[in-house]
Amino acid sequence: MKGLAGRQTRGLPHLAKLTCVDNTGAKILQVISVKGIGSTMRRYPTAAVGDMIKVTVKRGTPDRRRQMYTAIVIRQRRAFRRADGTWVQFEDNAAVLTNERGEMIGTDLKGPVSREAAERWPRIAAAAKQIV
Repeated sequence: MKGLAGRQTRGLPHLAKLTCVDNTGAKILQVISVKGIGSTMRRYPTAAVGDMIKVTVKRGTPDRRRQMYTAIVIRQRRAFRRADGTWVQFEDNAAVLTNERGEMIGTDLKGPVSREAAERWPRIAAAAKQIV
């Protein structure tokens, strides 16, 4: 995992639902916690593009449902600003199931991947068809 330049706008709070865009059999994911986020009193942990999160599968194949996995956020609806001054916003919130080291469980990705996630996680960048 590489570090990111700048500060990302965090648009995915605790218990947010995401679309799973790989071919593992999971459809809907729910955020349980965010890796590497320190706690502050009365503040929910929130995730941004490129963050590793702990999720549970809410909808999918029977062997994937009700299991906990780690995932990487590759798209978010909340607009965020890049270091060059441009603002980026996607149509949906999407994530990819991974193992603890950030290697994808599935083999295929649907839709574009944000540049922030691709720069931080090389295995996701290799599988992405389009990087925005």
